[in-house]
Amino acid sequence: MSDFLGDGIFAVDGDKWRQQRKIASFEFSTKVLRDYSSRAFKNYALKLTEIISKVASSNQMMDIQDLLMKFSLDSIFKIGFGVELGVLSGLQEGKAFSKAFDEASCQIVYRLVDIFWKVKRFLNIGSESKMKKNIQLLDDFVYTVINRKRKQLAEQGQEMEKEDILSRFLLEKEKSYSNIDDKYLRDIILNFMIAGRDTTAGTLSWFFYMLCKHPHVQDKIAREVQTVIKTQDGEGKAGIESFSDYLTEEAINSMQYLHAALTETLRLYPAVPLDGKCCFSDDTLPDGFDVNKGDLVHYQPYPMGRMKFLWGEDVDDFRPERWLNNEGIFVPQSPFKFTAFQAGPRICLGKEFAYRQMKIVAATLLYFFKFQLWDSSREVKIRTMLTLQIDGGLHLRAMHR
Repeated sequence: MSDFLGDGIFAVDGDKWRQQRKIASFEFSTKVLRDYSSRAFKNYALKLTEIISKVASSNQMMDIQDLLMKFSLDSIFKIGFGVELGVLSGLQEGKAFSKAFDEASCQIVYRLVDIFWKVKRFLNIGSESKMKKNIQLLDDFVYTVINRKRKQLAEQGQEMEKEDILSRFLLEKEKSYSNIDDKYLRDIILNFMIAGRDTTAGTLSWFFYMLCKHPHVQDKIAREVQTVIKTQDGEGKAGIESFSDYLTEEAINSMQYLHAALTETLRLYPAVPLDGKCCFSDDTLPDGFDVNKGDLVHYQPYPMGRMKFLWGEDVDDFRPERWLNNEGIFVPQSPFKFTAFQAGPRICLGKEFAYRQMKIVAATLLYFFKFQLWDSSREVKIRTMLTLQIDGGLHLRAMHR
């Protein structure tokens, strides 16, 4: 993975992993980043709503996974770099970056089964030649953004807003992160992007697929959102422009059924379907199985979410209610059972960040639209990537509520 992810948190162990974990832990805990990210999510959710509104009015087919990927990349780029990438708006530069990002992610997985990939990379031929061009495009774009941000810092000094992650790193670099050079910055940000873009957009795509297969769940979530918004606004339905004003932290947190439906989606379609750990020392697993230093141990969230002995006889049913108590309050399960966000020392730091992003998008779209599968007979298949995505996209029909 090093060509693509470099020394980012997903591709390193030891001291570099610990340093990035510490930095990320601090950054994700700041109110500044939380507020800044929420504003970005709401702004891009508004743009997404306007696009879907036009599609709904003309009764056109749309690929919601493609739109969600664009939304997610725009919002994560804004949070990571403080830059408008403009993928949702159709800017060519943003589309080229997005295409290179996706193709590099696919090639990383393809290397697992292509025994000649190192030869191809050495000779610069075939898929590895394309990979090299994609990495060069990503690098050129990211380094340009870093240099531009550094110039802004030199001009504005301490008066510069340090809301986005890149600005925070650059402003704190001399004091706290002195060993972070531009290459390391590039790696950290790209890892942050693959964590915050592919996972949430993919999960939301599966979420809307499940809502189309279970319209009663879709209607129940829509009613919950309408109830929460109506509680704050007694003057009727909010408009597209004003909706985000009512989507406060309190409102988002009160949407318990929506939270349960997203979690049920992750049970059946975890963003990272399989993962592996390397043993640093001899050990014995809880079931008595011995592992040795250097052994690779895989755990697989995808089949784990479908095991009857973990989830009961109705394991194949999409039932958000399994996550709610009698009062309708969300009750989490052990992360060692529900492993979509990992567990232990490497549990996902962006878990709450991801839920907030997904709830903002889902609440906004379900408040204004009802969704149906464009072709209910079409079989949905999984695309082979680092994260769980729908092969060929998810084609839906949107209708105004």
